[in-house]
Amino acid sequence: MSRKRYNQEFKQTVVELYRSGTPVSQLSSEYGVSEATIYKWIKQLSPIKGTQELTVSDVDAIQKENLRLKQEIENLKKGYDHIREKIDEQELIDFITEESEHHPIQMMCRVLKLPRSTYYDSFHKKPNSYHIANEVLLDRIKVIHNESKGRYGAPKIHEILQKEGYSCSIKRVQRLMRQAGIQSCIVKKYRPASTREPVKERENVLEQDFTTTTINEKWVADITYIHTLRDGWCYLASVLDLHTKKVVGYKFSRTMTTEIVLEALQNAIEDQQPGPGLIVHTDLGTQYTSEAFQELLKKYDMIPSFSRKGCPYDNACIESFHATLKKEEVYLTKYESFETARIALFQFIEGWYNRKRIHGSIGYLTPDEYEKMCRSAA
Repeated sequence: MSRKRYNQEFKQTVVELYRSGTPVSQLSSEYGVSEATIYKWIKQLSPIKGTQELTVSDVDAIQKENLRLKQEIENLKKGYDHIREKIDEQELIDFITEESEHHPIQMMCRVLKLPRSTYYDSFHKKPNSYHIANEVLLDRIKVIHNESKGRYGAPKIHEILQKEGYSCSIKRVQRLMRQAGIQSCIVKKYRPASTREPVKERENVLEQDFTTTTINEKWVADITYIHTLRDGWCYLASVLDLHTKKVVGYKFSRTMTTEIVLEALQNAIEDQQPGPGLIVHTDLGTQYTSEAFQELLKKYDMIPSFSRKGCPYDNACIESFHATLKKEEVYLTKYESFETARIALFQFIEGWYNRKRIHGSIGYLTPDEYEKMCRSAA
């Protein structure tokens, strides 16, 4: 028996009847066509929604967009293939979870070649060794961060973890800190103050050459402002050894007179006992250009050096220390009085900066550790 053939008009009419509300079962019974065949006609004769309204330019734009998306996905896959072997499964799961608010999970699993079942099953598994290790690591990160009073960021915390025997990358430390909302203090920008008074230029011996070969070769000095609620503005004069990054002398005072810089330098001399020929670099402030300060330098055969007017880069290292002091201590506290500020600055310089704070420029050692190493090697 030959198979019955239906012309196009017949098919179209049956489909139109279906669209008007006639059930497929009724059409099959009335016209002797199997339900499967009717469904096939419906599929064939039903246009894709919206295509009838598209113009030629619309189709061209869609094709271009599809090509662009295809190229982006291919580039993503190519780049991803190079680093896939360095990323474990849990890191992929964490990334997809983080980005699920911005991208469909199904699409990310497909592009990142992670089975969806693996992704969803991960939420029903008991914590694995990776999760447990992350929890232990995060607990230690929190302790280190708290001990630094929030001053350490990921690089320094990672360095301490490495010294303590933890095996982790800095990226992992950054990710854990970010997920836990842990970050270091925010850096405040330096804004140099201007002056209209004429300033006499003096010899710049240092010339921004901050390199050294030993301790007590080059010192830099400066004054910074500290505000207190009861006593108003107070002043800190500091002296820094460029070799060890150690604050070798300082003086905190209610007034910004020549005495403050004399005492800071005298404290440094008594602590370090430097030999002749030490360069002491300062700005052109009246305290440092004063006759009393220059006489003290001559007494110990020290060589004076001065920054150019309006150029903080000439004394960048001591500026950097004062910026660190401000962002890690001063900007985080409101000092009630001169005395409370004096105690806090002592704790920061003596208890933290010189003895506990590690510095990347000296191999992630503290200034005290590095100084002792230099003295023992001499």
